[in-house]
Amino acid sequence: MIPRDTGENVHSIVDRLRVVFPERQIVMRHNGAVRCLRFSCRFQIGVLLLCLAIGGWVSYATYAVFNHGSELAAKDAQIASVRMAYRSLLGDVAEYQKRFTGIVRDLEENHTLMLALAGRRPGSASNSFKGVAGGIDTPLGGKAKADVERKRKQLRSQMGDIETKMKILAKKNFSLKDDLSSVETDLQTALSERNSALLRSTQMRHDIQLLEHQLTVFEQNENDSVDRLTEQTAEYISTMERVVEKTGLDVDQLLAANEKENAGQGGPFVEIKPSNRPAGRLKTKLALLDDKLNQSDLLQSILGRIPLSPPLKTYTITSRFGPRRDPVNHRLSMHYGLDMGAYRRTPVYVMAPGVVVYAGWRGNFGNMVEVDHGDGIRTRYGHLNKILVKKGAKVSYKEKIGLVGSTGRSTGPHLHYEVLYKNKSMDPLKFIMAGRDVFQE
Repeated sequence: MIPRDTGENVHSIVDRLRVVFPERQIVMRHNGAVRCLRFSCRFQIGVLLLCLAIGGWVSYATYAVFNHGSELAAKDAQIASVRMAYRSLLGDVAEYQKRFTGIVRDLEENHTLMLALAGRRPGSASNSFKGVAGGIDTPLGGKAKADVERKRKQLRSQMGDIETKMKILAKKNFSLKDDLSSVETDLQTALSERNSALLRSTQMRHDIQLLEHQLTVFEQNENDSVDRLTEQTAEYISTMERVVEKTGLDVDQLLAANEKENAGQGGPFVEIKPSNRPAGRLKTKLALLDDKLNQSDLLQSILGRIPLSPPLKTYTITSRFGPRRDPVNHRLSMHYGLDMGAYRRTPVYVMAPGVVVYAGWRGNFGNMVEVDHGDGIRTRYGHLNKILVKKGAKVSYKEKIGLVGSTGRSTGPHLHYEVLYKNKSMDPLKFIMAGRDVFQE
């Protein structure tokens, strides 16, 4: 069983995701068919996660390639240091060999000297033996004997030094051998790691190329989709602009008026340029599509405040907008509305949301209701039999506001319908005809 706190946290996270990624809809109308393209919250999150995953993998692969280069450089530096140590050891070995050669040379010289001493005066040996046998010790024989003993002691001392140096040299040779073995092992390990790194680098390059190809294909597909959506949005905007123009209103003025309501903007001008980075062109096209969608939303908002339908379900036009002969005194006059004949007490509807700014009796209009729809657009409904709304009330689309009557200066039951833009009377029939074109498309 899931704890209540965990469930509430999950619902809270889901609600936040729905706020950040609301469901978006694009309505397209073409050849009388209406299509609706929906981008659900899950689809938007999926696309975002896919882009993040691809970007993360590309970043990791790029980092691995650069890090691999630094590892190779470190291994090369280690190999160079090992080689320098090896050369230093070879120099020491050469120095010891040179010393060993010098010692051998000294031994040979000493040996030659001993042979020379032993072979001096051929008769001295027999004389010495005779002297010893007879107990007679001559001065010359004692001096030679002392020289021999002295040379022997020197030779023994030198031999001891040589043995000591040979032992030290042997130890160093063993140490050098161990060091060389360790260096060889390290070199083999470094070469193995280098080969492995080169293999990984090759595999990474292949993976990067594959990812770049997949990104290119993905970007191309997304570019095509964005291009289609942008084109369809532009067609939809053109259709809405034609509808507004058919009513006689100025599209640019309406857009400018709505932009003034959201005038709290600013900052330096930075032109959007296509980027060479992955998905750079797609980002630019998405920015342009967003601009088109904002313009479409603005036009839809404007169209939602324009009355494009007749306020009566069934009617006959008894008097059009413009010059006419007055129905009471039969003199030439100007008619600023549209008279729509209908049965008494026929419901009158407001065809765009707004606020009631007048509801009551007004001279020749009799019982009249005036509604402000925003953007300077107002509608008037005169000669009503009964008023069903009060001043200040907010009315919605197709809300009933009164009943057809013949109050005021009137010759029979009908509705006097006026459309004003910035206090200037417009032809209501143009609005009704523009609304018919919308429904036909």
